[in-house]
This record gives sequence, structure tokens and C-alpha cells, in this order.
Amino acid sequence: MSENETKQQFGIQKLYLKDSSFESPGAPKSFQFQQWDPKVELNMGNKQQRVGDNLYEVVLTVTVTVSQDDTTMFLVEVQQAGLFAIVGYDEDELAYLLGSQCMTLLFPYVREAISDISIRGGFPPLLLSPVNFDALYQQHLEAQQEKQDGDTVQ
Repeated sequence: MSENETKQQFGIQKLYLKDSSFESPGAPKSFQFQQWDPKVELNMGNKQQRVGDNLYEVVLTVTVTVSQDDTTMFLVEVQQAGLFAIVGYDEDELAYLLGSQCMTLLFPYVREAISDISIRGGFPPLLLSPVNFDALYQQHLEAQQEKQDGDTVQ
């Protein structure tokens, strides 16, 4: 191992639910549908902030709107957070860890919370498909590069 590798550290200090909300604006009419064939709209966002020496809070926000026949059945939002100790990485590596790897670690907790909340709201469990955060992070980098290229052309 090189000296640089032994100094690099990536650790989970704490995982926690930062916020959650559930709305069922059409209840109890929402439960009277004969056929359950919902349309699911998923929106995700994330933010990171340094909160101490080599300590970062990362928050993954997932908002899901479930509708049927143009009627919103329910809306659920979950903010899953984590405190991560990250030491010894350069700026690009740190950005990747915060923007992809931390999201990958947080997402299963978001999936579980959303499924549980939908059940508690009287609906079938909402099971979100896995997300490839590496691919999303790469798309983000490409979009930033295109934006920078566009800004320099003008």
C-alpha cells in the first residue's frame, strides 16, 4: 500500500431520518378505485455540507407522487441523511464520494421509509427500483461540462 492509500478514510458516522412527510389529499375517496394502476412520479435531490473537520452531512431527498386517473392518491417525501468522515481524498474524489457513494448508501433507507409510509397511509407498499448513482453522477458531470463549454463559446 502506498502512503496515500493508508491515509484515505471513508466512514459512516451516523445515518438518520432528517425529515419525512405524507399527504393523501383525496382520502377516503382514494381507496374506492376498483383497479389499482397508479402512475408514479419520482424526484430526487441531494445536498452536502461540511459540518466539521473531515465530516460531511449528506442528505438524499426523494419525493414520490402517486396518481391514478389524474387524481393524486398520495405524496411522500423523505430526507435521509448521513454523517460521513472522509479524509485524504482530492477534490474530485471527494465530490464523487459525496455525490455518488453516499447516495448509494442512503438510498436503501429511503426505499424502506417510503414503503413503510405508503403502507401506513393505507396503500400498497411502494417499492422503488434501485438507482445507479454512479450513472447519475456521471450525467451530472457531463451536464456541468456542457454548461461550461456553452458559457465559454458565448
